[in-house]
Amino acid sequence: MKTDINEFIADLEKRTPGESEFHQAVEEVIGSVWEFYEKNPRYQKAKILERMVEPERVIMFRVPWVDDRGEVQINRGYRVEFNSALGPYKGGLRFHSSVTLSILKFLGFEQTFKNSLTTLPMGGGKGGSDFSPKGKTDAEIMRFCQSFMTELYRHIGPNTDVPAGDIGVGGREIGYLFGQYKRLKNEFTGVLTGKGLAWGGSLIRPEATGFGAVYFAQHMFHRIGEDIEGKTISVSGFGNVAWGAITKINELGGKVVTISGPDGYIFDSEGVSGDKVEYLLELRATNNDIVEPYAEEFGAQFFAGKRPWEVPVDLAMPCATENEVDLDDAKTLVKNGCKMLAEASNMGCTADAVDYLSEQIDYAPGKAVNAGGVAVSGLEMSQNSMRINWPREEVDARLKGIMKNIHETCVHYGRNGNSIDYVKGANVGGFVKVAEAMLAQGIV
Repeated sequence: MKTDINEFIADLEKRTPGESEFHQAVEEVIGSVWEFYEKNPRYQKAKILERMVEPERVIMFRVPWVDDRGEVQINRGYRVEFNSALGPYKGGLRFHSSVTLSILKFLGFEQTFKNSLTTLPMGGGKGGSDFSPKGKTDAEIMRFCQSFMTELYRHIGPNTDVPAGDIGVGGREIGYLFGQYKRLKNEFTGVLTGKGLAWGGSLIRPEATGFGAVYFAQHMFHRIGEDIEGKTISVSGFGNVAWGAITKINELGGKVVTISGPDGYIFDSEGVSGDKVEYLLELRATNNDIVEPYAEEFGAQFFAGKRPWEVPVDLAMPCATENEVDLDDAKTLVKNGCKMLAEASNMGCTADAVDYLSEQIDYAPGKAVNAGGVAVSGLEMSQNSMRINWPREEVDARLKGIMKNIHETCVHYGRNGNSIDYVKGANVGGFVKVAEAMLAQGIV
Protein backbone atom coordinates (compact mmCIF):
# COMPACT_ATOMS: atom_id res chain seq x y z
CA MET A 1 0.00 0.00 0.00
CA LYS A 2 1.13 3.56 -0.68
CA THR A 3 2.27 5.13 2.61
CA ASP A 4 -0.08 8.12 2.42
CA ILE A 5 -2.79 9.70 0.32
CA ASN A 6 -0.43 12.17 -1.37
CA GLU A 7 1.80 9.36 -2.59
CA PHE A 8 -1.26 7.50 -3.90
CA ILE A 9 -2.47 10.54 -5.87
CA ALA A 10 1.03 11.37 -7.15
CA ASP A 11 1.47 7.82 -8.44
CA LEU A 12 -1.92 7.94 -10.18
CA GLU A 13 -1.14 11.26 -11.87
CA LYS A 14 2.22 9.90 -13.04
CA ARG A 15 0.56 6.88 -14.65
CA THR A 16 -2.33 8.87 -16.19
CA PRO A 17 -0.84 12.19 -17.32
CA GLY A 18 -3.18 14.92 -18.54
CA GLU A 19 -6.37 13.30 -17.24
CA SER A 20 -7.36 16.20 -15.00
CA GLU A 21 -11.08 15.40 -14.74
CA PHE A 22 -10.30 11.81 -13.76
CA HIS A 23 -7.73 12.96 -11.20
CA GLN A 24 -10.27 15.37 -9.67
CA ALA A 25 -12.86 12.61 -9.30
CA VAL A 26 -10.39 10.18 -7.73
CA GLU A 27 -9.03 12.78 -5.30
CA GLU A 28 -12.54 13.60 -4.13
CA VAL A 29 -13.31 9.95 -3.40
CA ILE A 30 -9.93 8.99 -1.96
CA GLY A 31 -9.98 11.97 0.40
CA SER A 32 -13.22 10.65 1.92
CA VAL A 33 -12.45 6.94 2.15
CA TRP A 34 -8.73 6.99 3.03
CA GLU A 35 -9.23 6.92 6.81
CA PHE A 36 -11.75 4.09 6.48
CA TYR A 37 -9.35 2.27 4.14
CA GLU A 38 -6.48 2.54 6.60
CA LYS A 39 -8.62 1.01 9.35
CA ASN A 40 -9.32 -2.11 7.25
CA PRO A 41 -6.08 -4.03 6.62
CA ARG A 42 -7.87 -6.65 4.51
CA TYR A 43 -8.73 -3.95 1.96
CA GLN A 44 -5.14 -2.76 1.99
CA LYS A 45 -3.70 -6.25 1.57
CA ALA A 46 -5.90 -6.86 -1.50
CA LYS A 47 -5.03 -3.34 -2.79
CA ILE A 48 -8.70 -2.59 -3.31
CA LEU A 49 -8.23 1.14 -3.93
CA GLU A 50 -5.32 0.61 -6.30
CA ARG A 51 -7.52 -1.76 -8.30
CA MET A 52 -10.61 0.47 -8.12
CA VAL A 53 -8.89 3.38 -9.88
CA GLU A 54 -7.89 1.17 -12.82
CA PRO A 55 -10.68 0.42 -15.31
CA GLU A 56 -11.14 -3.26 -15.99
CA ARG A 57 -11.21 -2.47 -19.69
CA VAL A 58 -10.92 0.58 -21.96
CA ILE A 59 -12.17 0.25 -25.53
CA MET A 60 -11.32 2.98 -28.05
CA PHE A 61 -12.24 2.78 -31.71
CA ARG A 62 -12.62 4.65 -35.00
CA VAL A 63 -16.13 5.68 -36.09
CA PRO A 64 -16.28 6.47 -39.83
CA TRP A 65 -19.53 7.75 -41.32
CA VAL A 66 -20.73 9.66 -44.38
CA ASP A 67 -22.49 13.03 -44.08
CA ASP A 68 -25.31 14.27 -46.29
CA ARG A 69 -22.84 15.86 -48.73
CA GLY A 70 -21.22 12.49 -49.31
CA GLU A 71 -18.06 13.41 -47.37
CA VAL A 72 -16.43 10.86 -45.08
CA GLN A 73 -16.23 11.94 -41.43
CA ILE A 74 -14.14 10.31 -38.71
CA ASN A 75 -14.91 10.38 -35.01
CA ARG A 76 -13.49 8.51 -32.05
CA GLY A 77 -15.60 6.13 -29.95
CA TYR A 78 -15.01 4.92 -26.40
CA ARG A 79 -16.36 2.54 -23.80
CA VAL A 80 -14.75 2.49 -20.36
CA GLU A 81 -15.82 -0.66 -18.52
CA PHE A 82 -14.70 0.36 -15.06
CA ASN A 83 -15.89 -2.16 -12.49
CA SER A 84 -18.14 -5.21 -12.70
CA ALA A 85 -17.92 -6.41 -9.09
CA LEU A 86 -21.63 -5.77 -8.46
CA GLY A 87 -23.09 -6.62 -11.86
CA PRO A 88 -22.94 -5.81 -15.59
CA TYR A 89 -21.23 -2.52 -16.44
CA LYS A 90 -23.87 0.23 -16.42
CA GLY A 91 -23.54 3.84 -17.47
CA GLY A 92 -24.39 6.28 -20.21
CA LEU A 93 -23.07 7.14 -23.65
CA ARG A 94 -22.16 10.79 -24.22
CA PHE A 95 -22.01 12.30 -27.72
CA HIS A 96 -20.38 15.72 -27.46
CA SER A 97 -17.36 17.48 -28.92
CA SER A 98 -15.85 17.78 -25.42
CA VAL A 99 -15.66 14.00 -24.87
CA THR A 100 -12.20 12.72 -23.97
CA LEU A 101 -10.90 9.59 -22.30
CA SER A 102 -10.28 11.58 -19.10
CA ILE A 103 -13.91 12.72 -18.89
CA LEU A 104 -15.23 9.22 -19.53
CA LYS A 105 -12.89 7.71 -16.93
CA PHE A 106 -14.08 10.28 -14.38
CA LEU A 107 -17.70 9.49 -15.22
CA GLY A 108 -17.14 5.71 -15.16
CA PHE A 109 -15.32 5.90 -11.83
CA GLU A 110 -18.14 7.98 -10.33
CA GLN A 111 -20.71 5.64 -11.85
CA THR A 112 -19.26 2.68 -9.96
CA PHE A 113 -20.01 4.31 -6.60
CA LYS A 114 -23.32 5.77 -7.73
CA ASN A 115 -24.56 2.38 -8.90
CA SER A 116 -23.40 0.80 -5.67
CA LEU A 117 -25.48 3.28 -3.67
CA THR A 118 -28.67 2.28 -5.51
CA THR A 119 -28.29 -1.29 -4.09
CA LEU A 120 -29.22 -2.61 -7.55
CA PRO A 121 -26.92 -5.22 -9.18
CA MET A 122 -25.02 -2.89 -11.52
CA GLY A 123 -21.33 -2.27 -12.11
CA GLY A 124 -19.89 1.01 -13.41
CA GLY A 125 -19.05 2.10 -16.94
CA LYS A 126 -19.26 5.03 -19.33
CA GLY A 127 -18.75 5.65 -23.03
CA GLY A 128 -19.36 7.95 -25.93
CA SER A 129 -17.79 9.87 -28.76
CA ASP A 130 -16.49 13.33 -29.71
CA PHE A 131 -19.36 13.42 -32.25
CA SER A 132 -21.97 16.11 -31.56
CA PRO A 133 -25.55 15.62 -32.80
CA LYS A 134 -26.07 19.39 -32.75
CA GLY A 135 -26.48 20.72 -36.28
CA LYS A 136 -26.68 17.24 -37.81
CA THR A 137 -29.65 15.87 -39.71
CA ASP A 138 -31.54 12.79 -38.53
CA ALA A 139 -30.03 10.83 -41.41
CA GLU A 140 -26.49 11.82 -40.40
CA ILE A 141 -27.15 10.95 -36.77
CA MET A 142 -28.56 7.57 -37.80
CA ARG A 143 -25.50 6.77 -39.93
CA PHE A 144 -23.15 7.79 -37.14
CA CYS A 145 -25.05 5.71 -34.54
CA GLN A 146 -25.04 2.67 -36.83
CA SER A 147 -21.29 2.97 -37.39
CA PHE A 148 -20.68 3.48 -33.66
CA MET A 149 -22.73 0.42 -32.72
CA THR A 150 -21.09 -1.71 -35.44
CA GLU A 151 -17.99 -1.69 -33.26
CA LEU A 152 -19.51 -1.33 -29.80
CA TYR A 153 -21.87 -4.31 -30.14
CA ARG A 154 -18.91 -6.71 -29.73
CA HIS A 155 -18.34 -5.48 -26.19
CA ILE A 156 -21.83 -5.09 -24.70
CA GLY A 157 -24.83 -7.26 -23.86
CA PRO A 158 -27.67 -7.55 -21.31
CA ASN A 159 -25.47 -9.55 -18.93
CA THR A 160 -22.17 -7.83 -19.80
CA ASP A 161 -22.54 -4.10 -20.32
CA VAL A 162 -25.78 -2.12 -20.61
CA PRO A 163 -25.25 1.47 -21.87
CA ALA A 164 -27.81 4.25 -21.54
CA GLY A 165 -28.14 7.83 -22.74
CA ASP A 166 -26.27 10.89 -21.52
CA ILE A 167 -25.51 14.33 -22.99
CA GLY A 168 -26.25 14.21 -26.73
CA VAL A 169 -27.83 10.76 -26.53
CA GLY A 170 -31.60 10.88 -26.15
CA GLY A 171 -34.47 8.73 -27.33
CA ARG A 172 -33.64 9.23 -31.00
CA GLU A 173 -30.03 8.12 -30.62
CA ILE A 174 -30.94 5.19 -28.36
CA GLY A 175 -33.40 4.04 -31.01
CA TYR A 176 -30.82 4.09 -33.80
CA LEU A 177 -28.23 2.36 -31.58
CA PHE A 178 -30.69 -0.32 -30.48
CA GLY A 179 -31.87 -0.97 -34.03
CA GLN A 180 -28.33 -1.56 -35.23
CA TYR A 181 -27.51 -3.82 -32.26
CA LYS A 182 -30.64 -5.88 -32.94
CA ARG A 183 -29.72 -6.12 -36.62
CA LEU A 184 -26.15 -7.27 -35.90
CA LYS A 185 -26.99 -9.73 -33.10
CA ASN A 186 -30.35 -10.92 -34.45
CA GLU A 187 -31.87 -10.74 -30.99
CA PHE A 188 -34.19 -8.46 -29.03
CA THR A 189 -32.69 -7.94 -25.59
CA GLY A 190 -32.49 -5.25 -22.94
CA VAL A 191 -29.00 -4.19 -24.01
CA LEU A 192 -29.70 -0.44 -23.80
CA THR A 193 -31.82 1.56 -21.37
CA GLY A 194 -33.72 4.73 -22.10
CA LYS A 195 -35.65 2.91 -24.83
CA GLY A 196 -39.04 3.96 -26.13
CA LEU A 197 -42.05 2.73 -24.15
CA ALA A 198 -43.30 0.68 -27.12
CA TRP A 199 -40.09 -1.36 -27.31
CA GLY A 200 -38.87 -2.04 -23.79
CA GLY A 201 -38.54 1.34 -22.10
CA SER A 202 -39.66 2.29 -18.62
CA LEU A 203 -42.09 4.95 -17.56
CA ILE A 204 -40.54 8.10 -15.94
CA ARG A 205 -37.05 7.24 -17.22
CA PRO A 206 -36.55 10.67 -18.88
CA GLU A 207 -37.57 12.45 -15.66
CA ALA A 208 -35.91 10.01 -13.27
CA THR A 209 -32.63 11.85 -12.57
CA GLY A 210 -34.46 15.06 -11.75
CA PHE A 211 -37.18 13.28 -9.75
CA GLY A 212 -34.59 11.38 -7.73
CA ALA A 213 -32.54 14.51 -7.06
CA VAL A 214 -35.59 16.26 -5.62
CA TYR A 215 -36.49 13.25 -3.47
CA PHE A 216 -32.94 13.33 -2.08
CA ALA A 217 -33.15 17.08 -1.40
CA GLN A 218 -36.50 16.54 0.32
CA HIS A 219 -34.83 14.10 2.72
CA MET A 220 -32.08 16.66 3.36
CA PHE A 221 -34.77 19.14 4.41
CA HIS A 222 -36.61 16.55 6.50
CA ARG A 223 -33.41 15.78 8.42
CA ILE A 224 -33.29 19.37 9.68
CA GLY A 225 -37.01 19.46 10.37
CA GLU A 226 -38.04 21.38 7.26
CA ASP A 227 -39.75 20.64 3.94
CA ILE A 228 -39.23 21.54 0.32
CA GLU A 229 -42.73 23.04 0.23
CA GLY A 230 -42.49 26.81 0.17
CA LYS A 231 -38.76 26.83 -0.60
CA THR A 232 -37.19 28.90 -3.39
CA ILE A 233 -34.84 26.93 -5.63
CA SER A 234 -32.33 27.73 -8.37
CA VAL A 235 -31.87 25.18 -11.15
CA SER A 236 -29.28 25.29 -13.94
CA GLY A 237 -29.74 23.88 -17.42
CA PHE A 238 -33.05 23.09 -19.12
CA GLY A 239 -32.51 19.51 -20.31
CA ASN A 240 -34.04 16.29 -19.00
CA VAL A 241 -32.49 16.61 -15.53
CA ALA A 242 -33.69 20.18 -15.02
CA TRP A 243 -37.09 19.34 -16.49
CA GLY A 244 -37.55 16.39 -14.12
CA ALA A 245 -36.38 18.42 -11.13
CA ILE A 246 -38.67 21.36 -11.95
CA THR A 247 -41.65 19.04 -12.43
CA LYS A 248 -41.17 17.27 -9.10
CA ILE A 249 -40.38 20.50 -7.18
CA ASN A 250 -43.65 22.01 -8.42
CA GLU A 251 -45.48 18.83 -7.42
CA LEU A 252 -44.05 19.07 -3.88
CA GLY A 253 -44.83 22.75 -3.47
CA GLY A 254 -41.43 24.36 -4.04
CA LYS A 255 -40.73 27.23 -6.46
CA VAL A 256 -38.03 27.15 -9.15
CA VAL A 257 -36.91 30.66 -10.09
CA THR A 258 -34.04 30.01 -12.55
CA ILE A 259 -33.08 28.01 -15.61
CA SER A 260 -29.94 28.44 -17.70
CA GLY A 261 -28.19 27.69 -20.97
CA PRO A 262 -24.89 28.53 -22.65
CA ASP A 263 -26.26 32.01 -23.39
CA GLY A 264 -27.02 32.92 -19.76
CA TYR A 265 -29.76 32.41 -17.19
CA ILE A 266 -33.40 33.33 -16.62
CA PHE A 267 -34.77 34.70 -13.35
CA ASP A 268 -38.52 34.20 -13.04
CA SER A 269 -39.74 35.49 -9.66
CA GLU A 270 -43.17 33.96 -10.22
CA GLY A 271 -41.72 30.47 -10.66
CA VAL A 272 -41.18 28.11 -13.59
CA SER A 273 -44.42 26.16 -13.58
CA GLY A 274 -47.49 25.22 -15.61
CA ASP A 275 -47.34 26.18 -19.28
CA LYS A 276 -43.79 27.49 -18.76
CA VAL A 277 -42.53 23.91 -18.24
CA GLU A 278 -44.24 22.82 -21.45
CA TYR A 279 -42.60 25.74 -23.23
CA LEU A 280 -39.20 24.54 -21.98
CA LEU A 281 -39.80 21.22 -23.73
CA GLU A 282 -40.62 23.04 -26.96
CA LEU A 283 -37.56 25.26 -26.56
CA ARG A 284 -35.27 22.30 -25.98
CA ALA A 285 -36.62 20.56 -29.09
CA THR A 286 -35.25 23.38 -31.26
CA ASN A 287 -31.66 22.17 -30.52
CA ASN A 288 -30.48 25.76 -30.08
CA ASP A 289 -29.43 25.30 -26.42
CA ILE A 290 -30.46 28.86 -25.54
CA VAL A 291 -32.92 30.12 -22.92
CA GLU A 292 -33.33 33.80 -23.83
CA PRO A 293 -36.59 33.13 -25.75
CA TYR A 294 -38.16 32.07 -22.42
CA ALA A 295 -37.62 35.61 -21.09
CA GLU A 296 -39.22 37.10 -24.18
CA GLU A 297 -42.17 34.70 -23.97
CA PHE A 298 -42.98 35.19 -20.28
CA GLY A 299 -41.51 38.58 -19.40
CA ALA A 300 -38.82 37.16 -17.13
CA GLN A 301 -35.35 38.64 -16.61
CA PHE A 302 -32.47 37.34 -18.75
CA PHE A 303 -28.84 37.67 -17.66
CA ALA A 304 -26.54 37.09 -20.63
CA GLY A 305 -23.32 35.15 -20.09
CA LYS A 306 -24.01 34.55 -16.39
CA ARG A 307 -24.81 31.58 -14.18
CA PRO A 308 -27.81 31.46 -11.83
CA TRP A 309 -25.89 31.12 -8.56
CA GLU A 310 -26.12 34.84 -7.75
CA VAL A 311 -29.87 34.59 -7.08
CA PRO A 312 -30.84 34.31 -3.35
CA VAL A 313 -32.48 30.89 -2.82
CA ASP A 314 -32.98 28.22 -0.15
CA LEU A 315 -31.67 25.37 -2.32
CA ALA A 316 -29.34 25.30 -5.34
CA MET A 317 -29.53 22.38 -7.78
CA PRO A 318 -26.87 22.30 -10.53
CA CYS A 319 -28.45 20.22 -13.31
CA ALA A 320 -26.23 20.93 -16.34
CA THR A 321 -22.60 19.78 -16.54
CA GLU A 322 -19.39 19.27 -14.58
CA ASN A 323 -17.69 22.12 -12.65
CA GLU A 324 -20.56 24.56 -13.20
CA VAL A 325 -20.29 25.95 -9.65
CA ASP A 326 -16.90 27.44 -8.77
CA LEU A 327 -15.59 28.87 -5.49
CA ASP A 328 -16.89 32.38 -6.20
CA ASP A 329 -20.32 30.97 -7.02
CA ALA A 330 -20.29 28.94 -3.79
CA LYS A 331 -19.40 32.01 -1.71
CA THR A 332 -22.17 34.01 -3.36
CA LEU A 333 -24.74 31.28 -2.66
CA VAL A 334 -23.78 31.13 1.02
CA LYS A 335 -23.67 34.92 1.35
CA ASN A 336 -27.20 35.11 -0.06
CA GLY A 337 -28.58 32.64 2.48
CA CYS A 338 -28.62 29.35 0.57
CA LYS A 339 -29.19 26.48 3.04
CA MET A 340 -28.10 23.56 0.90
CA LEU A 341 -26.81 22.47 -2.50
CA ALA A 342 -27.86 19.17 -4.05
CA GLU A 343 -25.68 18.33 -7.04
CA ALA A 344 -27.88 16.86 -9.77
CA SER A 345 -25.14 17.12 -12.43
CA ASN A 346 -22.03 14.91 -12.37
CA MET A 347 -19.25 16.67 -10.41
CA GLY A 348 -21.20 19.90 -10.77
CA CYS A 349 -18.96 21.78 -8.33
CA THR A 350 -15.24 22.41 -8.56
CA ALA A 351 -13.06 20.84 -5.85
CA ASP A 352 -12.53 24.13 -3.98
CA ALA A 353 -16.25 24.89 -4.16
CA VAL A 354 -16.99 21.49 -2.60
CA ASP A 355 -14.52 22.13 0.23
CA TYR A 356 -16.07 25.52 0.96
CA LEU A 357 -19.70 24.41 0.71
CA SER A 358 -19.12 21.36 2.90
CA GLU A 359 -17.94 23.63 5.72
CA GLN A 360 -20.74 26.19 5.34
CA ILE A 361 -24.00 24.44 4.39
CA ASP A 362 -25.41 20.99 3.64
CA TYR A 363 -23.79 19.90 0.37
CA ALA A 364 -24.58 16.56 -1.30
CA PRO A 365 -22.57 15.19 -4.25
CA GLY A 366 -23.89 14.04 -7.60
CA LYS A 367 -23.11 10.38 -7.11
CA ALA A 368 -25.81 10.31 -4.42
CA VAL A 369 -28.20 13.03 -5.57
CA ASN A 370 -28.45 12.10 -9.26
CA ALA A 371 -28.52 8.32 -8.82
CA GLY A 372 -32.21 8.26 -9.69
CA GLY A 373 -31.49 8.11 -13.41
CA VAL A 374 -29.40 4.97 -13.25
CA ALA A 375 -31.75 3.54 -10.63
CA VAL A 376 -34.66 3.66 -13.08
CA SER A 377 -32.34 2.31 -15.77
CA GLY A 378 -31.79 -0.64 -13.43
CA LEU A 379 -35.55 -0.95 -13.02
CA GLU A 380 -35.87 -0.92 -16.81
CA MET A 381 -33.39 -3.81 -16.97
CA SER A 382 -35.53 -5.73 -14.46
CA GLN A 383 -38.69 -5.10 -16.46
CA ASN A 384 -36.93 -6.23 -19.66
CA SER A 385 -35.77 -9.44 -17.99
CA MET A 386 -39.30 -10.21 -16.84
CA ARG A 387 -40.90 -9.05 -20.11
CA ILE A 388 -43.30 -6.74 -18.26
CA ASN A 389 -43.94 -3.02 -17.81
CA TRP A 390 -44.66 -1.55 -14.39
CA PRO A 391 -47.15 1.33 -14.15
CA ARG A 392 -45.85 4.84 -13.57
CA GLU A 393 -46.87 4.83 -9.90
CA GLU A 394 -44.89 1.66 -9.18
CA VAL A 395 -41.72 2.91 -10.86
CA ASP A 396 -41.99 6.24 -9.04
CA ALA A 397 -42.57 4.49 -5.69
CA ARG A 398 -39.53 2.25 -6.22
CA LEU A 399 -37.44 5.29 -7.16
CA LYS A 400 -38.61 7.14 -4.05
CA GLY A 401 -37.61 4.15 -1.90
CA ILE A 402 -34.19 3.90 -3.53
CA MET A 403 -33.44 7.59 -2.96
CA LYS A 404 -34.55 7.28 0.69
CA ASN A 405 -32.12 4.37 1.13
CA ILE A 406 -29.29 6.34 -0.52
CA HIS A 407 -29.90 9.26 1.84
CA GLU A 408 -29.91 6.91 4.84
CA THR A 409 -26.60 5.39 3.68
CA CYS A 410 -25.05 8.86 3.40
CA VAL A 411 -26.27 9.76 6.88
CA HIS A 412 -25.00 6.48 8.34
CA TYR A 413 -21.45 6.77 6.97
CA GLY A 414 -21.26 10.57 6.99
CA ARG A 415 -22.45 11.46 10.48
CA ASN A 416 -20.18 13.98 12.16
CA GLY A 417 -21.71 15.03 15.46
CA ASN A 418 -24.96 16.83 14.64
CA SER A 419 -24.00 17.43 11.02
CA ILE A 420 -23.72 15.12 8.02
CA ASP A 421 -20.74 14.96 5.68
CA TYR A 422 -22.68 13.85 2.61
CA VAL A 423 -19.50 13.53 0.52
CA LYS A 424 -17.92 11.10 2.96
CA GLY A 425 -21.21 9.29 3.45
CA ALA A 426 -21.74 8.74 -0.27
CA ASN A 427 -18.16 7.75 -0.98
CA VAL A 428 -17.70 5.37 1.95
CA GLY A 429 -21.18 3.93 1.53
CA GLY A 430 -20.55 3.25 -2.17
CA PHE A 431 -17.01 2.01 -1.53
CA VAL A 432 -17.91 -0.60 1.10
CA LYS A 433 -20.27 -2.61 -1.10
CA VAL A 434 -17.90 -2.64 -4.09
CA ALA A 435 -14.88 -3.45 -1.88
CA GLU A 436 -16.63 -6.39 -0.21
CA ALA A 437 -17.65 -7.80 -3.61
CA MET A 438 -14.09 -7.43 -4.91
CA LEU A 439 -12.69 -9.21 -1.87
CA ALA A 440 -15.15 -12.08 -2.28
CA GLN A 441 -14.30 -12.52 -5.97
CA GLY A 442 -10.54 -12.73 -5.53
CA ILE A 443 -7.71 -10.94 -7.32
CA VAL A 444 -9.37 -10.37 -10.69
